[in-house]
Amino acid sequence: MAEYTDVYLKEILQRTKVIAVVGVSMNPVRPSYYVARYLSLKGYRVIPVNPGHAGKELFGRTVRASLAEISEPVDMVDIFRRSEAVPPIVDEALATIPNLRTIWMQIGVQNADAAATAQARGLDVVMNRCPKIEYQRLFGELRMGGFATGVISSKL
Repeated sequence: MAEYTDVYLKEILQRTKVIAVVGVSMNPVRPSYYVARYLSLKGYRVIPVNPGHAGKELFGRTVRASLAEISEPVDMVDIFRRSEAVPPIVDEALATIPNLRTIWMQIGVQNADAAATAQARGLDVVMNRCPKIEYQRLFGELRMGGFATGVISSKL
């Protein structure tokens, strides 16, 4: 598994404004739903991508069938799909999203070939990590037993 420095991850999260979430679910108990929702609540513009839900609304945005349907700039593609499904997603992202900066593969998702393809085109790549978890960890939002990192919760 690749190791990433906190500086690297934080820089990606700070510069990113628009995230296309591939494989997002409409079901609020699925990780792809609550991660996308969390990111949208943190100020990121989240573009949901799932061919099975194309045309529906999620977080005030129309679900797209594919990355090729996105006409606005995207900084990061966050992938919630099996590892073997990643290469065509990365290829589509590279072919259709100008100025893309990051490919992010969720926890349990890794594909070294797709990562190498993206890196060869100058993109940053993160595998087997969750941007929600990393955001919470790096920006001091992890809660443990009623305590925020180093701060007692006001709800005690």
